[in-house]
Amino acid sequence: MKQDLHPDYHMITVVMTNGTEYQTRSTWGSEGDKMNLDIDPTTHPAWTGGNQQLMDRGGRVSRFKKRYEGLGI
Repeated sequence: MKQDLHPDYHMITVVMTNGTEYQTRSTWGSEGDKMNLDIDPTTHPAWTGGNQQLMDRGGRVSRFKKRYEGLGI
């Protein structure tokens, strides 16, 4: 096996948007660094089931609906 093939894993601290922290092993940064998240599972609509509305204004969705409106699906 080749030498120095694997990345250097070390302990970092991840800080969630609400301020909670946890430690994990990662190849990001260096030993002891803090990764501050802008989006995490407690705030992102994909995980929280938020009310994301589709605003199209004549774009792709409208063209798709117009193209396939007669298929009866």
